[in-house]
Amino acid sequence: MKLKNLTVRNYIEEVDKARVEDLERRCGVGPEDHAFFTDTMGDPICRIRNSPMYNMLVAEFGSEIVGVIQGSIKVVTIHINPAKNMAKVGYILGLRVSPRHRHNGIGSTLVHHLEQWFVANGVDFAYMATEKDNLPSVNLFTEKLGFIKFASPTILVHPIHQIPFQLPSRIEISKLRIEQAEFLYRKFMGSADFFPLDIDKVLGSKLSLGTWVAYPKGETWGEYREGVQAVIPDSWAMLSVWNSGEVFKLRIGKQTASCFLYEMYSRLVDRLFPWFKSGEVFPDLSDPFGFYFMYGVHQEGPRSGNMVRALCKFVHNMASKSGGGCKVIVTEVGGTGDELRHHIPHWKLLSCPEDLWCMKPLRNEEMETARLREMTKTPPAGALFVDPREV
Repeated sequence: MKLKNLTVRNYIEEVDKARVEDLERRCGVGPEDHAFFTDTMGDPICRIRNSPMYNMLVAEFGSEIVGVIQGSIKVVTIHINPAKNMAKVGYILGLRVSPRHRHNGIGSTLVHHLEQWFVANGVDFAYMATEKDNLPSVNLFTEKLGFIKFASPTILVHPIHQIPFQLPSRIEISKLRIEQAEFLYRKFMGSADFFPLDIDKVLGSKLSLGTWVAYPKGETWGEYREGVQAVIPDSWAMLSVWNSGEVFKLRIGKQTASCFLYEMYSRLVDRLFPWFKSGEVFPDLSDPFGFYFMYGVHQEGPRSGNMVRALCKFVHNMASKSGGGCKVIVTEVGGTGDELRHHIPHWKLLSCPEDLWCMKPLRNEEMETARLREMTKTPPAGALFVDPREV
């Protein structure tokens, strides 16, 4: 049943800010037994502000804001249409509906209005991500709104502890200049699905802490850039780090029984045996916390798995010294066929083995839908590039 006299309009900061923040605090993300809540730290559009184009809509019923949705637009690499490998895509995120006003069609109404904004700005495809176990969200998009399940990436999470990892002595880790990182990403990941055309803006953002490369010690990392024939090792890996904690923070709601028991066990060991500093004490996630997001993780060569692990440990040590309330490191890789998932340290307890990406053509819908359905029969073997601006 739809609410009568429901108004959907653009977000107006001076009028809506406090009410939107209140709605965000009341709406958990994820399954009910392990929901996360977002603290936008006074900026309700913080998660889309760094995108090339963005918009936020609110649904108003009387004097109450009962729903919000955010969207961003960019140009990315995409291989659905063989005639061209670039497309303009609109990303849907931040859909929230007031708990006491759900099942009234507010969510679908907000999505329809955002799609209209996408179409008015020449978007080819809309896409979104949700937890595979979030059945209300999955059903809304796939059964009611015509979205097609496209990919099932894996979200890997590792907690930060005080004891630093010992980095392998046989691996060298170096920080790249932005122009070097851009060149490498365009060369080695530029054909990956959802690779952003404006990767230079991502790497140059104040939220991007840098890009690092790992290679065998004793070998040379050349000046790899446009117009230079550099000699590089046969095995190497690279990644970049985004400081999501500077944009928003998370806190966990109800914890699963296993999470709770592990936390209690860790605290008990820490209290009874203070000299036993294993470092594997489960962090307190009930208070707002920040996280580092590792993006653009890439490996080349037979020994590159060791390089990936070394880089992840390096990022962990960097986060543990940050002093900024960073409690976990997060990354997202491809599905079961992506070798990276085996080399990135993570806790199964905190990770999500199957996230869900869904897509919907907004132009040439019948033809592109058929291509999209055909493509989902053979999911992409390569890695997906996850834009940190959309985390």
